Amino acid sequence: MFDIEFNGEFAAFFVFAVLMIAGAVLMVSFTKVVHMVLSMAAVFLGAAGMFVLLEAEFLAFVQVLIYAGAVSILMIFGIMMTNHSDSRAETIKPLKETLAAVGAIALFGLLFYAIRDADFEGLDGGTPAQTTDNTLAIGQALFHNHVLPFELVSVLLTVAFIGAIALAKKEA
Repeated sequence: MFDIEFNGEFAAFFVFAVLMIAGAVLMVSFTKVVHMVLSMAAVFLGAAGMFVLLEAEFLAFVQVLIYAGAVSILMIFGIMMTNHSDSRAETIKPLKETLAAVGAIALFGLLFYAIRDADFEGLDGGTPAQTTDNTLAIGQALFHNHVLPFELVSVLLTVAFIGAIALAKKEA
């Protein structure tokens, strides 16, 4: 019925899929926020592995660098710097719950009809006739044509991060 070839790529896909599913299930199962963030990082690493299998090495690198690294560390810093001594559970009001359900159903319907009515002709899913090294092109454009904006953004992010730490320490 199914023509499945058992090889290394299939095994790697299975391992990454299990890692992502287990991380997602643990993410919603854990009660401690730090454990949730670590489970989310496992999902990000599994997604990076999937990108490697799809031969999108740049996306895999960005996934590990940005999501598994920076976002997870930023969330852990946020958890550590907030005050958890007075943690009262907020009661969910029925109106908020109903509006959230209506919004989720409306979003699902919108996406369903947008995908259903989309024109996918011309998307054969094959490889392009001329393949280029996208990572090389992105690197050359970033470090040759846009060096100054790149450095300014890195300085701006560093200043914002230091400012956030200074503000968090003043309140504590």
